Amino acid sequence: MKPLKPTMREKKRYLKLRGKDLKKNVNFSIKDFIGVLGVSEASPNWISSDVLCVNRKSLDKVRASFAVWPEKIEVLRVSGTLKSLGKK
Repeated sequence: MKPLKPTMREKKRYLKLRGKDLKKNVNFSIKDFIGVLGVSEASPNWISSDVLCVNRKSLDKVRASFAVWPEKIEVLRVSGTLKSLGKK
């Protein structure tokens, strides 16, 4: 199979998060706020225990789901690359 052209690839943003029990709470908050279809559009992937990768177009919906969730999930930083995410 041929690799995808750069214009056809999914654009991603990386979020550095802070909170309690992140892996469980993040998945539940996104699913509760934007639903199953929204989760598939956002395509959240864990890079490490506190770094989440999401689709660029659904970034605002994901951040809104964290704001509405009863337990505190704080977005410390959003970046387009992992290298610049760890600089500050």
